[in-house]
Amino acid sequence: MATTTKPQLLSDLVAGMSRVPPNYIRPTSDRPNLHEVESLDGAIPLIDLQGLNGPNRFNIIKEIGLACKSYGFFQVKNHGVSEAVIDNMLRVSREFFHLPESERLKNYCDDPMKTTRLSTSFNVNTENVSSWRDYLRLHCHPLEDYMQEWPLNPPSFREVVAEYCKNARSIALRLLEAISESLGLEKEYIDRALGKHGQHMAINYYPPCPEPDLTLGLPGHTDPNAITILLQDEVPGLQVLKDGKWVAVNPIPYTFIVNIGDQIQVLSNDQYKSVLHRAVVNCEQERISIPTFYCPSPDAMIGPAPLLINVDPPPYYRNFAYSEYYQKFWDRGLTTQTCLDAFKTSRTP
Repeated sequence: MATTTKPQLLSDLVAGMSRVPPNYIRPTSDRPNLHEVESLDGAIPLIDLQGLNGPNRFNIIKEIGLACKSYGFFQVKNHGVSEAVIDNMLRVSREFFHLPESERLKNYCDDPMKTTRLSTSFNVNTENVSSWRDYLRLHCHPLEDYMQEWPLNPPSFREVVAEYCKNARSIALRLLEAISESLGLEKEYIDRALGKHGQHMAINYYPPCPEPDLTLGLPGHTDPNAITILLQDEVPGLQVLKDGKWVAVNPIPYTFIVNIGDQIQVLSNDQYKSVLHRAVVNCEQERISIPTFYCPSPDAMIGPAPLLINVDPPPYYRNFAYSEYYQKFWDRGLTTQTCLDAFKTSRTP
């Protein structure tokens, strides 16, 4: 049910705060252990999309397939989105979170099924420990169905975000074709499997934190959708689990980070893996990150692609409606145990 008392956003509590409140302190086993995190240039592959629709398509698709198989994450450059579109999106996102509290709270709702809502942490109705984050969640496709729900302030918000959404969708569609081909499927296979398609966005705001070693911006989780296209500002915060260790993915200006979501893991019958990732915070700088979640429409039936199953390998997942999966994801909250486990067949290795 929607909140009836005045909600409290983290960004309105942190001024002058010298300690992390108890409800944000994570259990010892789930703390970020920042001193143990590797920070490497090239932690995930950087793929140049310049020739994706040209003579170099075969090689780029091969790179994308290898990244999906070995990392579950990759970065892309020469993606076709202008620097102006990116700069405007980051600017208007920061401006939104710097609005007066009363203006921001016009958008507040803690019902995770609402299509436009401002909230804090992850799911305040179900979680035991809060995450060091406020966020604005928007549905974006079809644009004309949702734009009128979006905030009216800052004044350029709707125009800027709509332009960004169109560009993010264009990247997602091109990458889904490439991922489809990399699996040996028709390039339209994943496009068709997603039904009418869905596109959501979160604008994440991570305020400075007085004790960043005690809490997380978001705990380790996989994404429930098909693929995620992440835009982040210049402040590091994203970490990916690779070979059992957390690795920092440092921002590269004007690139996007792409990760495989749970639905691609299912469609690929485990050839490609949806990988655990998390957000850490710091004591000096606010951070903005903007993931676009490209997903099936709620009524789309998801299951392993028939061409990728046989006696060996058998189908590792049962077929299900995406709406069932999405509801379970929000009900159970962010945990390191993926929702996928609930949809596996008895033949899963």
